[in-house]
Amino acid sequence: MSIHSSLRGVDTLRGERSVFKRIERLQRLMKEGRVGDSDSPYGLPKVRTSFKVKKVKKSPDAEEATAEAAEKTDE
Repeated sequence: MSIHSSLRGVDTLRGERSVFKRIERLQRLMKEGRVGDSDSPYGLPKVRTSFKVKKVKKSPDAEEATAEAAEKTDE
């Protein structure tokens, strides 16, 4: 039996924010060196908040090589 959606934890309701506040954008841009202390806080360049990470699929040859290496270390 599954849990009712109203009984789920509070953590599941909070998603990842898609935008930064101005201070967060300034901090990230300063860290990257794209903006300095003397620059205006208005008209800032856009800043990406997150990146989707692709999982790298291993080729069959690589899987065999890791399996062989594991067998050699077990001996």
